[in-house]
Amino acid sequence: MKCDVALALDVESREDAHAILGRVGASLKWVKIGLQLFTRYGPDLVDEIAELGYDVFLDLKLHDIPNTVGNAIQSVGSLPVRLLTLHASGGPEMLKRAEASRKEHAPNLRLLAVTVLTSMDARELKAVGINQPPLDHVRHLAKIASMSGLDGFVCSPHETAVLREDLGEDAFLVTPGIRLAGDSSDEQKRITTPVDAAKAGANLIVVGRSLLRAENPAEVLASIREQLGP
Repeated sequence: MKCDVALALDVESREDAHAILGRVGASLKWVKIGLQLFTRYGPDLVDEIAELGYDVFLDLKLHDIPNTVGNAIQSVGSLPVRLLTLHASGGPEMLKRAEASRKEHAPNLRLLAVTVLTSMDARELKAVGINQPPLDHVRHLAKIASMSGLDGFVCSPHETAVLREDLGEDAFLVTPGIRLAGDSSDEQKRITTPVDAAKAGANLIVVGRSLLRAENPAEVLASIREQLGP
């Protein structure tokens, strides 16, 4: 199973975004735009990044009443976005409404159900009233999302192999929390290396700081791709 790389474009400004993209080089396919840039520049930045030839992964983690999420997906349908995140914890009704809106307004878009954030561990889950271990809760949320019609999922590297077994080969698994040897874990709690994530069954790994902070990000990306294999 081929595993690709998405750059998490977690930078301060449009200028910083264009600068790092210029330094990463042309081999990068996927660019993830999160709340930091989207709330500052909105759809215009999505258009800019797509016009540069990248596939846009819009990481908004939608979580609201079903009608609002459905309408938001209708709006996203007018943008050149290939992947969009929403929280699986929004529940079956929200997820089904989201999938129906996607089919109607954005058939080329794939929805990704976020299970448990990589910044959360058992202690964090317990603090919000969830007494399941992270793995059990991830599997629970992924099952809800799958039964609601979604085939894309976001999970930490620690759950990727189990979800691959649970959901089968057709599921599209996106794995954040990727760190290279020697990197700081920062606020992430459930992390691993690119190779281990790929071996566990990830289709797409999200790499941020390891590329953003590199002296030569193009070289680092090339090394990651070499590790992932053909």
